[in-house]
Amino acid sequence: MADVAIIGGGLGGVAAALAALRRGRTVVLSEEHPWLGGQLTSQAVPPDEHIWVEQFGVTASYRALREGIRQYYRDSYPLTDAARRDPQLNPGLGRVSKLCHEPRVAVAVITQLLAPYLSSGRLTVLQPYVPVAAGVHDELVGSVTLEHVRGGQTIEVIAPIVLDATETGDLLPLTGTAYVVGAESQAETGEPSAPQVADPSNVQSIAWCFAFDHEEGADHTIVRPRDYDYWREYAPSFWGDGMLSFTAPNPRTLEPEVRTLRVNPDLDAPRAVEDPRFDAGDTDLWEFRRIAARQSFAPGFYDSDIVLANWPQLDYLDGSIIDTPTREAHLAAAKEQSRSFFHWLQTEAPRPDGGTGWPGLRLRGDVVGTDDGFAQAPYIRESRRIRAITTVREQDVSVAVRGHAGPARFEQSVGVGMYRIDLHPSTGGDNYIDVECAPFEIPLGALVPVATKNLLPAAKNIGTTHITNGAYRLHPVEWNVGESAGELAAFCIERSLLPRDVVSDPELVSQFQARLVEAGIEIHWPEIIGY
Repeated sequence: MADVAIIGGGLGGVAAALAALRRGRTVVLSEEHPWLGGQLTSQAVPPDEHIWVEQFGVTASYRALREGIRQYYRDSYPLTDAARRDPQLNPGLGRVSKLCHEPRVAVAVITQLLAPYLSSGRLTVLQPYVPVAAGVHDELVGSVTLEHVRGGQTIEVIAPIVLDATETGDLLPLTGTAYVVGAESQAETGEPSAPQVADPSNVQSIAWCFAFDHEEGADHTIVRPRDYDYWREYAPSFWGDGMLSFTAPNPRTLEPEVRTLRVNPDLDAPRAVEDPRFDAGDTDLWEFRRIAARQSFAPGFYDSDIVLANWPQLDYLDGSIIDTPTREAHLAAAKEQSRSFFHWLQTEAPRPDGGTGWPGLRLRGDVVGTDDGFAQAPYIRESRRIRAITTVREQDVSVAVRGHAGPARFEQSVGVGMYRIDLHPSTGGDNYIDVECAPFEIPLGALVPVATKNLLPAAKNIGTTHITNGAYRLHPVEWNVGESAGELAAFCIERSLLPRDVVSDPELVSQFQARLVEAGIEIHWPEIIGY
């Protein structure tokens, strides 16, 4: 029994727990993987963020997470003097983010943030558990049954407010909450980028990421994967080559482009710092999501950079893992695709010197917390999404549709975010869908289901469409969604309200927004020039 039950310990779940705990509530938080933090930790993906992240556009607690990661490096790692003094320390010097780092450092900081509440007994963390059933009466979720991932032991969790912070919205079918999955039709949403026919099985690809480095002169070649021949011949019609290649579509032009892999580039090589609005930074796969750069640390501390592979060539297109009896088969195949790509890198990939393969590439399971070198969980871009009181559509946030790039505002905003609508190739055979997006806000109504009374989404399962999920799915937005959901849960418990009571009452909305601002949650974008 607790005030708030949070099922799923990804970024949204952690943020929701911290928000409710700060308000004096008791919380049960469950997670199926060994590490809390979801896409930042168990999925091992460095944060995808907007260009103003160091100044504004994220919550105070998300900023504390980022600064905690930097401070962990300053306290524990032999940084160079220049790196240690840099207020915007980027340990990996990866081009995808202003803060590329090892996932276990984020785990350490998340553990630190939660530690006081674990010690006081106000927080109970259940790992590794997954939801398997729920008790529902009169559209109220009375209980959630969790089962240990290795089977057998079950725990029933009871709370007046339940948050679904799972990676794929797993509580929604268990509780009978109305939801959408996959692509809606253009007739339903009116979105220019939506398909003519709805397709629930058409979701963004997942990717099974891995960390690796390079040991010169060594041979770390892994056993040839069982399905290597299948993936070696796999070639989507729009790809421009096979998936086991350095070729992939440019997300914005859709034209096939050949990437490079410059293994351990010279330490004094010039570093490109292009604006991601115009250059995604993914032309060189080594630097794109590098999480430990030798030049950030004392000379000789690292013999090699450490790189996190989350590249287009790992995107799994053969089927959805949501609402399908073949989920486990697709998960296994996604990992086999990534394993095959790594084997190709070691044995067949064209090198700049004219040779083939880098046998010295080495999987770093110690970096991602596994024995096999692959992340604990696949990187999941798209979830089931609640049928919400407010659904964010492409025309709400698209620069082209709106005719300007000024902030996309919602009167009942509970947070902000910014990212292009960035849909990766999908299980329905779509190429990238890339739409320039305005700085946007998160409407309160997107957190409130149309029917289920005491369940809140706290991750990628809010009221977006298949299209707008492509902008609302990234690390800081998921954190903001979770934090605002946790704040809403505490607000409702204190006043004996349901979330639908709040969203329908302008005075309560105003009071709730004031609390969010007090907690350091930005609910509107500032008026600046240059969006």
